[in-house]
Amino acid sequence: MAELGQLIRDLAAYEREPEAATATDDQLHDLLFGGATHPARVPGTYCFVIEHHRADRHLAGMALWNLRVSTWRGAYGIYLEDLYVRPELRGLGYGRRLLERLVEECRSRGYPRLEWSVLDWNTPAIDFYRALGALPLEEWTTWRLEP
Repeated sequence: MAELGQLIRDLAAYEREPEAATATDDQLHDLLFGGATHPARVPGTYCFVIEHHRADRHLAGMALWNLRVSTWRGAYGIYLEDLYVRPELRGLGYGRRLLERLVEECRSRGYPRLEWSVLDWNTPAIDFYRALGALPLEEWTTWRLEP
């Protein structure tokens, strides 16, 4: 869990909000497997990881996702919360393989959608997604309340 937590903190730093990543390794464990802080896993949080073995680290990247419902389609879909590949390992196809795995998961479960958000200034990610054939939903704006 420590390596996954570090990937999440690295992503937050890349997205210019390092102080926002406050989840502990125990909280991440509970999100993924259930536990004291998150006993129920509904609708469910999941994570695919990809390995690249080095002396000090084994994880090259991760795709952390959860289920999202579409009442219009009457079906679940996948919402990709975080996709991250270590900067020194980008260009090796790990990001593509993680997204392809998510597409496979959608197909095997019969889900019609895979969606995610990307910061508008993150042109490397936008270019990567466009190269894979993904399209932005420019008419939608994400809103948030923090109770």
